[in-house]
Order: sequence, then C-alpha cells, then structure tokens
Amino acid sequence: MAEIANLPDTEVHEHRHRLLEGMAHAVAAKGYPDTTIADIVREASVSRRTFYEHFSTKAECLIALYEAASHNSLRVLREAIDTEHEWETQIESALTAYLTCMAQNPVLMRTLFIEILGLGAEGLQVRRRMNQEIADFMLGVVNGANAGHKRAAPLSPGMAMAVVGGINELVLEYIEQDRVGKLPDLVAPASQLVRAVTGSK
Repeated sequence: MAEIANLPDTEVHEHRHRLLEGMAHAVAAKGYPDTTIADIVREASVSRRTFYEHFSTKAECLIALYEAASHNSLRVLREAIDTEHEWETQIESALTAYLTCMAQNPVLMRTLFIEILGLGAEGLQVRRRMNQEIADFMLGVVNGANAGHKRAAPLSPGMAMAVVGGINELVLEYIEQDRVGKLPDLVAPASQLVRAVTGSK
C-alpha cells in the first residue's frame, strides 16, 4: 500500500474507477463465478499489481462496485427531490430519475441485482445495507417535515423496506427479460405500489 499512498489522489481514484468498470464488464460478459482477476485487469487496462493495491480479492472488488453504484443511485434519488411538492410528486420524480439512470447502465444491472448474490452471506449483507439506505430515504420523504401534509399514520420502516423489495423484484423481472432499456416503464406501477402501501389515492 505504500506505492498507492504516493500516487496523486486523482490517479488513485482513476485506477479504482477503472477497476470497478473492468469488474462490471467482465462479470457482464462471463458471470461472476467464471470471472478472474486477469479478466478484470484486462478490461480495466491496468496491471495485476494495481488490482492488489486496491483490493485483496475479486469479491472485495465486486462489493466495492455494488456499493459505488448503489450510492450513485441514492444520489440520483436525492437530487430528484423538490421539497416544494407533496411527497407523492417527490416519490414519482425520484422513481423516474432512479429507473432512467438504471436504464442507461445495462452493463451494471445484472451485476447489481443477480451476480452480487453469488457472494452468499457477504453479498446478501451488502445488498440489505444498501436497501436499508433507500428505505430510510423513502421514510424521510414520506414522513418528513416537507411531505406536504400531515399523515394520520406514518409509513413504518418495515413497510418502507417492503416497497423497496417490491420495486427490486419489478426491476429484476425486467433484467431477466432483457428489457433494461424499458425500466422507466416501471415508474407507474412502482408509484402505484407506494401509494397503496401508504394508503394514498
């Protein structure tokens, strides 16, 4: 790690970014079980030594990719929020931005929704952690001070997670049907799901 500490921050960031992209392309082409570190570094156009300066294993690299992509999706959700509108409109705007963003990154979709589960308990853990962050975001929008009106009963954490799980299943179905480019079509049913769970018309 001494060598990496001496590199300019921009170069370190670039190498890590290229490795994450290399992982995404390699896994999309071969699936996680058959992907090797040699595949990743070839796709990233970096050396094996550079890989080990950033990651100990290919599993660690996949988890880093999953976390980076999930945090980017969460950023897209947050940036789509306009607190001048009621929460129903905020949620629909956020879902539109979220699903459109995913539709523009088809290489990542199978990795994020299917291949991460190949890591077993470790993959499930990181998936649940990221889903929790999205559920917490939803709770903040629906129950927050800027929701637009007082709710008789606030959305519960359990129901927020159920909504996240339901939307994930809708997305997974589209991935399995090779319809990633059509993900924005899910805005309407996903919004309907949120409204049903919250008792909103």
